[in-house]
Amino acid sequence: MHSLPETILQFGAGNFLRAFADVFVHEANQEGQNIGRIVVVQSTNSNRAQMLNDQNGHYHVLTRGIENGQKIDHALKVESISRALIAQNDWPEILAFAQSPDLKYILSNVTEVGFVLDPNDQCTQNAPHSFPAKLLQVLKARFDAHQPGLTILPCELIERNGDLLLGLLIEQAKAWHLGDDFQSWLRQENIWCNTLVDRIVSGLPDNHPLLEEDQLLAAAEPYALWAIESSHGLDGFVTHPNIVQTDKVDPYQLRKVRILNGAHTAMVIRAMPLGIETVREAIENKDIYDGLKRLLFEEICPVVDARVDQAEKFAHQVFDRFANPFLNHKLSDIALHHETKTQTRLVPTYKEYMAQFGKQPPLLHDILKEHLQRNTT
Repeated sequence: MHSLPETILQFGAGNFLRAFADVFVHEANQEGQNIGRIVVVQSTNSNRAQMLNDQNGHYHVLTRGIENGQKIDHALKVESISRALIAQNDWPEILAFAQSPDLKYILSNVTEVGFVLDPNDQCTQNAPHSFPAKLLQVLKARFDAHQPGLTILPCELIERNGDLLLGLLIEQAKAWHLGDDFQSWLRQENIWCNTLVDRIVSGLPDNHPLLEEDQLLAAAEPYALWAIESSHGLDGFVTHPNIVQTDKVDPYQLRKVRILNGAHTAMVIRAMPLGIETVREAIENKDIYDGLKRLLFEEICPVVDARVDQAEKFAHQVFDRFANPFLNHKLSDIALHHETKTQTRLVPTYKEYMAQFGKQPPLLHDILKEHLQRNTT
């Protein structure tokens, strides 16, 4: 694996990408797919880049939870990262790598906050502040070196993230007067993928043998899904059971928001007034468990079934994920921005049930009624 070329530039050194995309790349390389190695760019004020370099890019991921009714708890040594660079210190080196003929892919996970432009960013030799401006400079260096375009795979939890990211780069390119030829190259010669990522990367256990030897130890649930939309296809990218290439990522987004996130929001409405603090504790309450199961299989799944793939199978997986004995997922965290979440996760299903079946969904009706009464008292 160490002889493989560096083919991926990754913006973000955090736990999520290291326990998600970087694991897929590692496993593909182990199987002989020879995807290549990852160069990580750190933009935040942390010491992760130094830790990665100190550990030769190697670290472990604990996979812990319930899968097909069985408890899973094992460790994987991940070796897909070759080196880590710091944007503010190593920008010339990053731009040099951008011109490499071996480079094929760009990954990112800079959160929703990172998908904004900074009006103070300038097109200079220094690293700009915003992520879109950094990516723009990387691609401009590649364009100037007459290298082919890249496949961009944003992993932020933002709808139509690839389309949005391209729009931000075009806006920044216009502000910097970078020229029509370059802007056309951005649009036409690069593949901008919309994606949906789904995996819970959890906190570390209090006691584990690897804690002493691995500063970058990460822990994640067994479930993982990476849905990638690309009208061009992604020949040569990772082939993995948990990666789905699709003509349209929206159904996967819909399935996650309505079933997984909808169940979370319904659980907040029902469980928090009882003093229940975590998802796992809520599932252990028989009344909440039975009510949630009926809600998913009698009202939510029937509404979305025709528009998403394997709605009921996904709902069964959701219960395994909720019952994860290693994860303390706090309902108070899920309850943040609760009104907005209720309006996007539950209310549309209620309205669509009415339209499809000509009657009120009784369980959703009661849940939304409880929500309304609690908010008006």
